Amino acid sequence: MGFIDKIFGSYSDRELKKNAQTVDKILALDNEMQNLSDDELKGKTLEFKNRLNNGETLDDILPEAFAVVREASFRVLGMKHFKVQLEGGIILHHGRISEMKTGEGKTLVATLSAYLNALTGRGVHIVTVNDYLAKRDKEWMGKIYEYLGLTVGCIIHGISNKERKEAYLCDITYGTNNEFGFDYLRDNMVIYKEEMVQRPLYYAIVDEVDSILIDEARTPLIISGQGDKSTKLYEMADNFARTLTARVVDPNEEKLDPFDREIKEETVDYLIDEKAKTVSITEKGTAKAESFFGIENLADISNMEIAHHINIALKARSIMKRDIDYVVKDGEVIIVDEFTGRLMYGRRYSDGLHQAIEAKENLNVRSESKTLATITFQNYFRMYEKLAGMTGTAKTEESEFREIYNMDVVEIPTNKPVIRQDLPDSVYKNEAAKFRAVINDIKERHAKGQPVLVGTVTIEKSEFLSKLLKKEGISHEVLNAKYHEKEAEIVAQAGRFGSVTIATNMAGRGTDIVLGGNPEFMAKQEMKKQNFSDEVLALVDSFFEVDDPEVFEAKKIYNDLIDKFKKETDENNKKVIEAGGVHIIGTERHESRRIDNQLRGRSGRQGDPGSSRFYISLEDDLMRLFGGEKFQNLIDNMNFPEDEPLEHSLLTKTIENAQKKVEGNNFAIRKHVLKYDDVMNKQREVIYGERRKVLEGENLRDHIGGMVKALVEQNVEIYTRQSKLIEDWDLEELEAYIVKQFGLSKGVLKFDDRESLTKESLIDIILKACEERYKRKEAEFGEDKFREIERVVLLQVVDSKWMDHIDAMDQLRQGIGLRAYGQEDPVRAYQIEGFDMFEEMTQNIWEETVGFLYHVETPDKIKRKRVAQPIENNKEETNKTTVRKGKKIGRNDPCPCGSGKKYKKCCGANK
Repeated sequence: MGFIDKIFGSYSDRELKKNAQTVDKILALDNEMQNLSDDELKGKTLEFKNRLNNGETLDDILPEAFAVVREASFRVLGMKHFKVQLEGGIILHHGRISEMKTGEGKTLVATLSAYLNALTGRGVHIVTVNDYLAKRDKEWMGKIYEYLGLTVGCIIHGISNKERKEAYLCDITYGTNNEFGFDYLRDNMVIYKEEMVQRPLYYAIVDEVDSILIDEARTPLIISGQGDKSTKLYEMADNFARTLTARVVDPNEEKLDPFDREIKEETVDYLIDEKAKTVSITEKGTAKAESFFGIENLADISNMEIAHHINIALKARSIMKRDIDYVVKDGEVIIVDEFTGRLMYGRRYSDGLHQAIEAKENLNVRSESKTLATITFQNYFRMYEKLAGMTGTAKTEESEFREIYNMDVVEIPTNKPVIRQDLPDSVYKNEAAKFRAVINDIKERHAKGQPVLVGTVTIEKSEFLSKLLKKEGISHEVLNAKYHEKEAEIVAQAGRFGSVTIATNMAGRGTDIVLGGNPEFMAKQEMKKQNFSDEVLALVDSFFEVDDPEVFEAKKIYNDLIDKFKKETDENNKKVIEAGGVHIIGTERHESRRIDNQLRGRSGRQGDPGSSRFYISLEDDLMRLFGGEKFQNLIDNMNFPEDEPLEHSLLTKTIENAQKKVEGNNFAIRKHVLKYDDVMNKQREVIYGERRKVLEGENLRDHIGGMVKALVEQNVEIYTRQSKLIEDWDLEELEAYIVKQFGLSKGVLKFDDRESLTKESLIDIILKACEERYKRKEAEFGEDKFREIERVVLLQVVDSKWMDHIDAMDQLRQGIGLRAYGQEDPVRAYQIEGFDMFEEMTQNIWEETVGFLYHVETPDKIKRKRVAQPIENNKEETNKTTVRKGKKIGRNDPCPCGSGKKYKKCCGANK
């Protein structure tokens, strides 16, 4: 704590002080709320809505509304918000981030601001990290809202469009970040307004906000459609990659130039840079490639597609590790989230990497897809009128929250002091010695019955540790992405006396470890064995009476089981406390300090005892890749015995510096992704605005007229050659264009008195002829019918051109990084050229829309239809290779002929 903080208190202290009077008001209303009958308490919701309609604000009614939720929660769930939870609720209402330690009841805190803001009738979204938590919280906390007369919905993967729409119409909607984002994109691909599911985005509370808005922000949401390319080249490239030799680059050797495609003076075929996660083919490897594929020069522009496939095949084989970066399940490659350890169903690596991994694993290679719609999480969540978040670990990323989302972080004090012992790191020279120490620690704790939770960074390490424990005869549970279905069961029991649990980072979020075990969970597990259905089990702990004999009987059995298991868990709880609470073991430091803090936070909740220690090896990836040369020299000079932990102040500092370095690098990557998407975002807003006009059924007559006027004015400028002299004008060519574009009869344009013609009068003559032609079309088909034809045509043209534009912008972005070598800012170049491409697309939309409307003959065949069918939901962003995908040359790329001009202004001018 700094000198200023000691005198005036921290930033969070000062912010909480501002809300102290409001908190006191809420607490003072407790007796008044207790004296209300159920009907009177429920009636408060209608009263609040009326007061808001009569001019009061949400801040005016906040104390009473929070007090009502507090009392309703006690009556329905038996839980009453603590003072610190009220403080957290106020921070959420103000659109900020509440940092609350694990076990402080963040899920309950969200009910306060969710209820208050739901009174506006505009819809509140509560965003969770997975479907399980969305469903659990909807069923659990939803009882409070329903008791108070509000509706609650849940958006999870696999539900129908009708169910989604109903859920979004609820006052409060639970769901995952992916589902909310994808629904936004899908809503902007529908062809009828009735197919849209979301309302305007009003207020979102993001649970585990750092995981969603920071960790996942490098991955844009992408809806894809089926591509038409053959997958044979992926298999050929993989067969070739199998034959090559490689060398791993030392992190401290001179940095290689990633753009030097044929690295000389190497005895291997390619080099692997683990730190940068890239591969580089050597001169020797290039010669082998040319022989294998029967080509003369791999670097030739006509062989770019082959070079790209070779590059990603090498990356799939050397950089991407099975059971670390991905798993193979049911014949599919499924990405593993590097931060949470969860399986990311539905996501695919982009740029062909997913197909390369499929080829590597001898699976069926799925064809490449075409991007139909895309947005980053940053730009999606910034569309909400008000955004709030909660987590146990956000302070280390506060600068990013402020810069990207305009949100500050307020630390909420714990309800009870944290008494967990965070022991100093144990650092060992090699991995074998580290794991021996971990096993010894587990054996020692297990012998006295202390529950142990061991955190690993990868699935591979969790399974390796499991094998070591089996050799020692120690019974344990393994929780990683492979056993995702058993997550709730394993975590709920991780606090039982004598339990040992090995978990990847996925165990660190959203589920509580209760000392002694969880009686409610145990009761439901017992009832599952008695063949009670999931539907019945969801109702057994419901506050509401259900008129169903089976549910009535189930409730009775459930309550009896709770009493039975409560005695067992209470006894277990005492034994666990005596043993020292849950002991956390981290088997290595994560790239992000937040992930380490989350693991530690699994112990010592609500004043419980507990302890934690991290075991680190100098061979760990973090140390090896980011430790630096000074660190390596220090290690080389140390002669400690293998099994003795190393202690040195420089070690601790180096670990923290390595983490800070990676965090800074990851922030730079996220900012980089956002800078590019900001360009697309402005364009996306324009296009989606156009679509919205169509879907809302607006009269587009004037809008089409504006297109006609713009096209006429532009072409008059082109064919008069920007000259005031009539003899320089090419009126014949202008007439030919107008006749063709607008379907006019030849000779209809009268340019009799050429001497008195001006550009303005020329435009007037053409526009008048065009207007008469358009009126005849309207009369031919009927005005109402023609208005719908306008909507259908514009919608189809916009969708088609926009999807092609997304693809073109993606290709532009892949090659734009090379501009840095010419001392040009790639982002600035992307902005300028992206704007040019957007202008060109807009022009094409005008020409095609107008051309079709002026030539339409059979309106009965014109019906709304989708230009592409989505086939998958997301692709994982990867470090892009420097090789362009496929043979296609972007219109704004340098022309391959070497002229120095853009392709569209040189060899591509007529294409």
